[in-house]
Amino acid sequence: MRDYDEVTAFLGEWGPFQRLIFFLLSASIIPNGFTGLSSVFLGGTPEHRCRVPDTANLSSAWRNHSVPLRLQDGREVPHSCRRYRLEAISNFSALGLEPGRDVDLEQLEQESCLDGWEFSQDVYLSTIVTEWNLVCEDDWKVPFTVSLFFVGVLLGSFVSGQLSDRFGRKNVLFVTMGMQTGFSFLQVFSKNFEMFTVLFVLVGMGQISNYVAAFVLGMVIKLEDWRMLLLALTVPGLLCVPLWWFIPESPRWLISQGRFKEAEVIIHRAAKINGIVVPSTIFEPSELQDLSSKKPQSHSILDLLRTRNIRIVTIMSIILWMTISVGYFGLSLDTPNLHGDIYVNCFLLAVVEVPAYVLAWLLLQHLPRRYSMATALFLGGSVLLFIQLVPPDLSYLTIVLVMVGKFGITAAFSMAYVYTAELYPTVVRNMGVGVSSTASRLGSILSPYFIYLGAYDRFLPYILMGSLTILTAILTLFLPESFGIPLPDTIDQMLRVKGIKYRQTPSHTRKLKDEENPTVLKSTAF
Repeated sequence: MRDYDEVTAFLGEWGPFQRLIFFLLSASIIPNGFTGLSSVFLGGTPEHRCRVPDTANLSSAWRNHSVPLRLQDGREVPHSCRRYRLEAISNFSALGLEPGRDVDLEQLEQESCLDGWEFSQDVYLSTIVTEWNLVCEDDWKVPFTVSLFFVGVLLGSFVSGQLSDRFGRKNVLFVTMGMQTGFSFLQVFSKNFEMFTVLFVLVGMGQISNYVAAFVLGMVIKLEDWRMLLLALTVPGLLCVPLWWFIPESPRWLISQGRFKEAEVIIHRAAKINGIVVPSTIFEPSELQDLSSKKPQSHSILDLLRTRNIRIVTIMSIILWMTISVGYFGLSLDTPNLHGDIYVNCFLLAVVEVPAYVLAWLLLQHLPRRYSMATALFLGGSVLLFIQLVPPDLSYLTIVLVMVGKFGITAAFSMAYVYTAELYPTVVRNMGVGVSSTASRLGSILSPYFIYLGAYDRFLPYILMGSLTILTAILTLFLPESFGIPLPDTIDQMLRVKGIKYRQTPSHTRKLKDEENPTVLKSTAF
């Protein structure tokens, strides 16, 4: 009895057909890169101060001194959320008293921005912050919006997997693409913060794959009005519509549904593109019923906690993925807080991912997993801790350190997929990677609040992200080494976590004997 891989082995592993589908699928998820980090610009917070109405009876001197000063980065700037009590300074102005000379400003009563705010337009013409005054008492709404977007991504990852099994990979792929594009377009017409946020959650649910290189953002980020920017980010989704006629359904899924004729048509098409002669009979009559009814052994998520070893691996993987995700998305979302042009900084922080992926590929090919992961994490974490030591006049050095930190964390992120898959046995591999990926989405939900802490201390986000990354690097050294090792098929065959003593069981003894003469050497390296 042959399985699907044996039946389609004549097609080869990386022919023209496979390459075509790979690039088409890559094109289909490009809009995810736009949407995933659009909040960097949509939620940008310009410099702002309390508005003083034009109708207020104030002299020019009192109007210029209507807002108290505060210390920021070693210099005095107008307060963003307070002003002097308007009634009081209006009386002083009417009496002809001068601020600072006749009246001690430090003794004046203050009040909140009762008449709204004046926003600088040096960087943005408008954002959702300026549209709905998401500052001061409402500044928590910006990171909350970003977190809810990632909540949508998390919910979408749960739902899309089940829907794909029921309705097919291709159908769900294009429905979620349409969902992402459609709701993103509706966001342009948002009337209030609540409408924008609900739609953002639905946009996130449409993103079944959010691990996309962010450098695509650099193509359209110079639009300074948030509605026009959002509209521009939505258009690429419409360009993916023609892909429906080029991306086929999964033959494996069609076979599982008993739709053998449709599967054969796709296989014939693949063989034609690859220049391969198709066998006269692809599916033997005796195999048809078996292929459609064959079901894998049932395993539940509790199997990830069954033994002490897999339990420790699962906990360590969750910590690893969550920490990396906090660092990756945290540094991306922190772009507006860096010195210099926000558009250039965002582009550079995205471009640095390209060499990071190349380095990760080389490390996976030639070096042990544990040391490669730990080195990348140590690099990313240590430079983030050094940022607080950079003098204020060397702001460009801070940008370089942030880029190096993003480089290290991105390399570790890409290697985590391969490493995690190699640690888990075949029977629960998809489930183990799925739980780890869920942990990364929880990390992305938390990441906006790490950046929010920068309002209290500019360096606090870097200190927290750097410390967590270094601690995770140390933790990684205790994971088993999987480089060049046969992938385990059962839970008992899993490699052991370093530094943990185990009782030797009969199954473990059999495992050791099996590993002396492995029959098949499998690898998930790129």
